[in-house]
Amino acid sequence: MNATDQSYRYIVIEGPIGVGKTTLTRRVAESLGGELLLEAAEENPFLERFYENPRHAALPTQLHFLFQRVRQLEPLNQADLFRPLCIADFLLEKDRLFAHLNLDEHERELYDQIWATLSPRAPAPDLVVYLQAPVPVLMERIARRARPCESRLDGDYLERLSAAYLDFFHHYSGAPVLIVNAAEANFERSDADYTALLQEIADRPRGRRYFNPLPVTLS
Repeated sequence: MNATDQSYRYIVIEGPIGVGKTTLTRRVAESLGGELLLEAAEENPFLERFYENPRHAALPTQLHFLFQRVRQLEPLNQADLFRPLCIADFLLEKDRLFAHLNLDEHERELYDQIWATLSPRAPAPDLVVYLQAPVPVLMERIARRARPCESRLDGDYLERLSAAYLDFFHHYSGAPVLIVNAAEANFERSDADYTALLQEIADRPRGRRYFNPLPVTLS
């Protein structure tokens, strides 16, 4: 599979905070000659406040992300046969996952009204790559990248977030899903892990497919 492969138009790489989705998105886009579409979390003026006090800043944080994601995905809704392959590190529907995880009952009602009014849409991805890893792995990776605002994330929140992702993709039917065990794999530095995953993507999985990179054993 290479930059001349036209079988994909839109691939999304998803997963909880710290699992490595943005790093992998960048590498896949480079390999396939696709355009990057990345979450711009650093542009959300409420995010740091959310990490400091989730209860008080959850609603503006989530609404900013919603409007931002709608704007980012708007070009993909144009019927352009010559639009290049797009590789994104977020799925529009996951905005509601975070909203229902972080907002209280009345805030969720308001959020759902805004969602219904906006009627946000994006084309269905040709493939969603869903990265999974246990919470201790997520916490270790978050600590290693040392982003100051993320230092406030605790294991309980990541447990609830991981469970929300698991439930979301259990019911998700909007596109084929490649479910990847990313706990031991290093898609950034291990060419073997990355090449194996790229081959799984090239095989164009249908429905749900599970991919567990096998450790290399020396005989």
